[in-house]
Amino acid sequence: MSGIRRFALASAAAFVSAVAVPAALAQAFPSKPVRLLVPFAAGGGTDFFARSVGGKMSEALGQQIVVENRPGAGGNIGSRQAARSAPDGYTMLLAFTGTIGINPSLYANLGYDPAKDLTPIGSIATSPAVLVVHPSLPVKTLKELIAYAKANPGQLSYASSGVGTVVHVATEMLADAAGIKVEQVPYKGTGPGITDLLGGHVKMMMPPIPAMIGYVNAGTLRAIGVTSKERSPLLPEVPTIAEAGLPGFVSEQRYGLLAPAGTPRPIIERLNAELRNALADETIRKRIVDDGATPRPDSPEDYAAAIDQDRTLWGGIVRKLGLRVE
Repeated sequence: MSGIRRFALASAAAFVSAVAVPAALAQAFPSKPVRLLVPFAAGGGTDFFARSVGGKMSEALGQQIVVENRPGAGGNIGSRQAARSAPDGYTMLLAFTGTIGINPSLYANLGYDPAKDLTPIGSIATSPAVLVVHPSLPVKTLKELIAYAKANPGQLSYASSGVGTVVHVATEMLADAAGIKVEQVPYKGTGPGITDLLGGHVKMMMPPIPAMIGYVNAGTLRAIGVTSKERSPLLPEVPTIAEAGLPGFVSEQRYGLLAPAGTPRPIIERLNAELRNALADETIRKRIVDDGATPRPDSPEDYAAAIDQDRTLWGGIVRKLGLRVE
């Protein structure tokens, strides 16, 4: 056999191997349960999305996706744990705008680099927030809330799901636009913040609609305004913040799945495909829409572009408001 022929055969074999190995890798995955880290306490928006899509993806993957809540430090603890996990596809992170769009600009030292240590799988949904107050607060409109805050300086406290979350930064953005001062009371997630809000220990909060819709409909909390460009079909009587008195005010957050950087591309593609399939399921879509969010199935590249846009937008807001934590 000539040298040229041997080289050609070897090259062909190498090509077939290069194609076959990733394909085999994707087909063999997963062979054990997959861990889905949620960097906040149970009961909030991130937890809702993790359990909704995680359950459906488990059915298709043939292995359970185990949701693990790892709250603390504005989502940094759970996110850092995901970033430092083995890049084998058996760890995913439920990320959202706060952890990947805000925290890189807010914190001087995250302990990891989201842009280098994590890789996108795909978006899940986007969700606006709703500004709610405890019924004991004598206000029914945004203008009344602003007037109350100005008449009672230093007395209006709000719950956040942690320093650096969208709930925190968007509320500070609203206060800046309204010319008022409000005191943040940070919690390890939206759920614990809601609990204290319901108890009247804090007076207001601006979390995603999915976490708040039930309480608003039940009348246990009073909705003042939604942060989307248009009114939410779930809260048609509640005006947008823009129409209620702060023109141009808009705040929405995106949820998605990430994996440790270096996770093999075939596994990323498999997880993305099953995430898309989950979001195409009518039961899952209805559950997301009924909770005030919009499903956003996309590719890893599309999600990466959205993350870049969020970092630019929210990083600018963090710097403008001087919120950086050293």
